[in-house]
Amino acid sequence: MLSLEKVFYIIISTILVTVFILFTFVFSPNAVDNQKGKVKTIYFADNISRAHQKIIDKFNKKFEGQIKVETINLPFEKFSTNERKELLARYLRSKSNRIDVFSVDIIWVPRFAKWCLPLDSMIDSQKVNNLLPYALKSCLYDNKLYALPLYIDIALMFYRDDMLKQLPDYQEFSTELASSITWERFFELQKKLKTPNNNFYIFQADDYEGLLCSFTEIMSNLNSRIIEEKEQLKLDEQNTRKAIGFLHDLIYNKKSSPEAVTDLRENNSYQFFVNNNSFAVRGWPNFLSDDNNYLSENLKSNIKRAPLPHIAGSEPAAVFGGWNLMVSKYSERIPEVMKFLEFILSDEAQKILYEEENFLPVIKSLYQDLSFTKNHSELKYYDNLFRTGVYRPFLEEYTNVSDILSFYINKALKNEISIDDAVKLASEKISEKIVID
Repeated sequence: MLSLEKVFYIIISTILVTVFILFTFVFSPNAVDNQKGKVKTIYFADNISRAHQKIIDKFNKKFEGQIKVETINLPFEKFSTNERKELLARYLRSKSNRIDVFSVDIIWVPRFAKWCLPLDSMIDSQKVNNLLPYALKSCLYDNKLYALPLYIDIALMFYRDDMLKQLPDYQEFSTELASSITWERFFELQKKLKTPNNNFYIFQADDYEGLLCSFTEIMSNLNSRIIEEKEQLKLDEQNTRKAIGFLHDLIYNKKSSPEAVTDLRENNSYQFFVNNNSFAVRGWPNFLSDDNNYLSENLKSNIKRAPLPHIAGSEPAAVFGGWNLMVSKYSERIPEVMKFLEFILSDEAQKILYEEENFLPVIKSLYQDLSFTKNHSELKYYDNLFRTGVYRPFLEEYTNVSDILSFYINKALKNEISIDDAVKLASEKISEKIVID
C-alpha cells in the first residue's frame, strides 16, 4: 500500500538509524566501560521529548557509575507512526542487540510481541497493580504482559469558547458540549456560528492511523467493531459503509469540515485549526502542552475541552491512544532495563511526563494523590473521560488492517473512489490475511 517514494524513504531511514545505533555503540565512551563491567549502557528508542530527557537524566544520575541510558531519537517531526513501526520492525528482524527498550503505539503490542520478552515475572507486582486498567489492557497479549505503559491518551475535542459566547444560547450549548453533544445538535450549532469555508470541525483524515481513530469512534457509535470475526478478519461491511459515509458527509454534505482534512495529520491539523479560525478540532490531551507552538497564550485561554460528539441514541466513544514500552528479547541488559522501566512507572517520572508534556499518567496513585490533583484538577476530567474510551482491535494483523482501511477510506474521502468500492476493495485485501513481519 506504500508508494515507491515512501518505501525508498523507509529504507534510507532504516540505514540511517542503523548507522546511528552502531556509531553510538562503537564510539560511545561507555562502550569501553561496558567491556570492563563498570557502566552498563542500555539503548532506548523513542521520540525523545523534553520530559523523556529529564527522566533519563534523573535516572542516569541516580544510577551513576552503574547504568546509563543512551537514546535513539525518532522524532515525530521526521518519522510518522507508520514509518517508526516499519523502522523498528526491520531492525528487530535483524536480531541485533543494539536496541534494548523501545516505545510502541499501544496497538502495536501484538505485532511486536514475537520480538520481545514477556515481563510478568520481571516486574514488581505492586507496580502492575498500580497501573490504570485502561492502560494495562493494551499491554497484554496472549494472556502475557508484553509491555508496560509509558503514557495513556484519549481522544477529545477542543473548541473556541470565545466564539460560542457570541450566541444567545451559549449556556445551553456549553452544557451539551461538556457532556458530549450529539452530532445532530452539533450540526445545529454549526448553522448558528456560520464559520466560513467549512472550517467548523477539523479532524485528521490523511492516509494514516489517525483516520482509523475517527473511524473507530463512529463504528462504536454504530455499535459495531472494525473486525467482526477475528479468525477470518471479516469486516462488518454494512456499518463500515455507514461510518465512511458519515465521515464523507462531514466534508461534502454537512460541510462541517473542509476537503483539506484529507491531507491532515495531528500537528498540521492543529495548525490548520488556528490559521483558519476554526471552531473545533479533534485532538489529544497534549494539544494544550507548551510544545504546541501554534497556540498563543491568548488563544489558549479561550480553548475549552469537550468529549467528542456522538450519534443520537448511542454512547459517547473516544479512542484510547498512548505509547507503551517493550523490551527486545535480544537485549543483553535485561536487569538494567527493568530498573529503568520501574523508574518510569514511579510517581516522580509520571509527574514529569504530565507536567512537562501533558502526557496522561498511567498510575492510579497520581489520580488519588490529593496534593497533585489539587494543582492539576483536569486529571479528574480525564479520569472520567476514560470511561467513554474504546480500543482499536488488539490483533497481530491489525497494523495491516489499519494500513488497508486508511488507504481506501482516504481515497473515498477524496472522492477518488466510491464508498462502496472502498469497502469492497478493503474487505478483499483484508481477507487475504497478508501479514508483514
